[in-house]
Amino acid sequence: MQRFRTVATRAVTIAFDDIDTDQIIPARYLTTVDRAGLGGHLFHDWRYRGDGEPTPEFALNRAEAEGARLLIAGRNFGCGSSREHAVWALMDHGFDAVIAPSFADIFRKNALRNGLLPIRVEGEMYTACLEEAASRAIFTVDLKNNVVTTPARTIPFRIDPFARNCLLEGLDELSYILRHDDAISAFETSNPSGSSIIPPRPARGGH
Repeated sequence: MQRFRTVATRAVTIAFDDIDTDQIIPARYLTTVDRAGLGGHLFHDWRYRGDGEPTPEFALNRAEAEGARLLIAGRNFGCGSSREHAVWALMDHGFDAVIAPSFADIFRKNALRNGLLPIRVEGEMYTACLEEAASRAIFTVDLKNNVVTTPARTIPFRIDPFARNCLLEGLDELSYILRHDDAISAFETSNPSGSSIIPPRPARGGH
């Protein structure tokens, strides 16, 4: 997993509520565990017509969407199935972060574990994000300081400290554990096989 760097980018807006993972990437494209190329199927059934030609009015097909690394979505983004392919497709397309009023819990966890930053923004600040995206403003996503800035405002956001550290260091959960391999080995050495760190259950009195 790559380290999350500060991102300065324009945003693409697909501000529908309850966008589920089957809309993000349809189930027929889940036959691979190779992440490369999944971005081409991102929002496939909205992005392309029945004849395979791009739908001109869809957000990702507009000229201003080219190179954008931030997606602004509606509430409950990523609901539905737990497929990691949804996160992989967003990242393979080029997105580093998603702003939404809320995220489905499993999608949010999958995003953090794979290096995609889910940013929860609500109320007036969310409305302001939509307005600034429409005006093609540059958004700067600064994970070190937990803020998104635009020419007009600074928008703070919250993130679990452990997840934030992993994103900044480019670590998934397994990589984080392996960084402590020496400490784990030392602990195991100090507790040789056959010993137990769980104290014995006290005997019942009178029996």
